[in-house]
Amino acid sequence: MPYKEREIEKKYYSIGEVADKFGVATSLIRYWEGEFDIIKPKKDKKGNRRFTKEDIEKIGLIFHLVKEKGYTLQGAQEIIKKDQYEVSDKAGMVNRLKEIRDFLSEIRNNIHAEDNT
Repeated sequence: MPYKEREIEKKYYSIGEVADKFGVATSLIRYWEGEFDIIKPKKDKKGNRRFTKEDIEKIGLIFHLVKEKGYTLQGAQEIIKKDQYEVSDKAGMVNRLKEIRDFLSEIRNNIHAEDNT
C-alpha cells in the first residue's frame, strides 16, 4: 500500500489570509472583530492577530449574513445572539453547496475542453 502524504493544515492564519479568503479589506475584519463578540483571534507578542479555523468559520457566518444576505450589523448581531448554531449550520451548508457547484463546474469545463481537442 503506497504511502499517501497528508496535506499540511495550518493552525493559525494571518488577518491578510482571512481577508483574502473572503475578498474583503483587513480593516473590515478588524472592524467586525470590534462589533461582534464571537470573533476573538489570538494575538502574538507583536500584537498580530492569529485566526483559527473556528474564528474563520465565525467570520464566514458574519460575511454570509452581512454581505450575502444583506443584513445590517445590528441585524446580524441579533440573529447570532438568538441562534448562532442554527445560522452557522445553514451558512455552512450554503458554503458546502457552493464548493460542490464549483467542483461540478470544473468537471464540466474539463469535459468540454476534452471534447474540443
